[in-house]
Amino acid sequence: MPKKLTAQQTNQLLHVLSDRFDKNMFRHQHLNKDDVFAKIKTRHTTLYTLFEMERTGGEPDVVVFNKEKNVLTFADCATESPIGRRSLCYDERALAERKENKPKGSALGMANEMGATLLSEEQYRTLQTIMPIDLKTSSWLLTPDGIRKKGGAIFGDRRYGHTFIYHNGAESYYAARGFRCFIDVRID
Repeated sequence: MPKKLTAQQTNQLLHVLSDRFDKNMFRHQHLNKDDVFAKIKTRHTTLYTLFEMERTGGEPDVVVFNKEKNVLTFADCATESPIGRRSLCYDERALAERKENKPKGSALGMANEMGATLLSEEQYRTLQTIMPIDLKTSSWLLTPDGIRKKGGAIFGDRRYGHTFIYHNGAESYYAARGFRCFIDVRID
């Protein structure tokens, strides 16, 4: 069950998110900040997830608004893969199967604990069109079942002005690979 933030943690988080919203209007040009924050400030589960995204270095911000579905999407907008979420294998199965030099955890496991979801390849590519990310790092992405069943997982990065999607064994982990996640917030 998600933890509830203290009043001080909530106020600090809302202040950071508000400043980031103002400084990065190119991510959400047609949104009114007061409307956005009115929708999230009393949602304890949402605030906890955003707090965890922030605490681990994700720098969450609103990046997509789907009017048809009445959903705000907060995604990790840190330039590099969040530092507090690196050196993880892909999922719990990969963690259990790894016999030596186990990482401290898995990307899917940590995202689940945070109440967030890993970005899909499509979401990652969309985020790359909003702003260049992972210029020196890489990020695990939500992997299609067919690839995962064969022992693999996908990740992305940006090099030479181009977004690349690669594969690796799901049990692998690297100091420069973390994961990016998002949370959708219904606004109706």
